[in-house]
Amino acid sequence: MQVSFSAQEIIEIVRPKATKGGCESAVEGIAALADAKPGDLSFLGNAKYKVEVPGTAASVVLLPAEYFGEPKPGQLFLLVENPSAALARICGRIEQALWPKPSPGVHASAVVAADAAVDPSATVGPLCVVESGAMIGAGVHLQAQVFVGRQARIGAGSWLMAGTVVAAECVLGNRVRLQPGVVIGSDGFGYEFVQGRHEKVPQVGHVLIGDDVEIGANSTLDRARFSRTSIGEGTKIDNLVQIAHNVTVGRHCLLCSQVGISGSTRLEDYVVLGGQAGVGGHITLGKGMKAGGQAGITSDVAPGGFVNGTPAIPYLLERKIAVLQQRLPDLFKRVDALEAQWADAKKSSS
Repeated sequence: MQVSFSAQEIIEIVRPKATKGGCESAVEGIAALADAKPGDLSFLGNAKYKVEVPGTAASVVLLPAEYFGEPKPGQLFLLVENPSAALARICGRIEQALWPKPSPGVHASAVVAADAAVDPSATVGPLCVVESGAMIGAGVHLQAQVFVGRQARIGAGSWLMAGTVVAAECVLGNRVRLQPGVVIGSDGFGYEFVQGRHEKVPQVGHVLIGDDVEIGANSTLDRARFSRTSIGEGTKIDNLVQIAHNVTVGRHCLLCSQVGISGSTRLEDYVVLGGQAGVGGHITLGKGMKAGGQAGITSDVAPGGFVNGTPAIPYLLERKIAVLQQRLPDLFKRVDALEAQWADAKKSSS
């Protein structure tokens, strides 16, 4: 990573509430507090690393506004509301420099149907396929080997990375970002058992994705059996997530890696599912609910609920049960001892 920012440029990007100290040298790297050297930028994103701040050699440190320590000579502290968010803004500038969008146009190796609509400001990269009736909006970037199916729609400013698939009639909103290997609109998993055979149920719906959605590498969103599978505005989906047919995901949800959601389930707005959480079909997860990693959710969860475990139960109850489980061996020993004492007492009395 080749970067170079002056202290003043960093101040202009993050707009701190206050500054302490000063730094004359350029910032040319980003490192953790304990690993940073002069010329690096670091940040305090988790309170447990606060003890590392006095010893860090970083030239510039992003810190919470309430931090009271003082910098070393030649060191600059920037006090901000959210150090992690401030670092993200800096990384956004770096990203623009490292991976600029190529010039608009259609690569010579791409295959674009004659009746597809590709905005002149869009980029269609090497070996992409854009089928009949598809629409590619303004400023869209199809990186390489992207497949856009018949009548599909890609909204303005979207970025589809290498090897992504948007199947027939699926719709992406504006500024959608798909990481490599994402599949939008694969068939839902639907079969009927008829006369000893699993007969396929045709999946004739589509997938609708709202604005500012991001989907991680190799995640899959199945098309609906009928109507649509939908993802609300601002939702962020991690790698290796499976969303089944006719699922509705609300606005600004967070779905961590390896989450699986069964068919016809509804997630209201601001739902958070930890890694490997599994959600059964035909249930509703209320607004703002949270589930811990590997939770197995088989029934509705009320708005604001926090569940954990399999089957999922309220988080605090699950934690209490987990503590009690660790005490079971001692409990059995005590029961065995009491039984032995009871047996001895019976012998003595007889």
